[in-house]
Amino acid sequence: LLDRHRNEILALAKMRGARNIRVFGSVARDEATTDSDVDILVDMEPGRSLLDLTGLQLDLEELLGRDVDVVTENGLSPYLKDRILAEATPI
Repeated sequence: LLDRHRNEILALAKMRGARNIRVFGSVARDEATTDSDVDILVDMEPGRSLLDLTGLQLDLEELLGRDVDVVTENGLSPYLKDRILAEATPI
């Protein structure tokens, strides 16, 4: 799914000021089902806001046809952060 839409994902991310786009969770572990959401980790350009992050989430949900969570490193739970960073895979 992500491979098929890679260029569109990267274009949407660039438009919203996101870079270093990585996938984590069930999609990164190749355990995703058709009902799985897509978990995306990004770095935002300085000066970008929560509106840009939310806009990217909505754009990706429309493109991929499934629920998407978009988070930054600062938004990760401290209890899960190390595991997520270890499995995060660039798109």
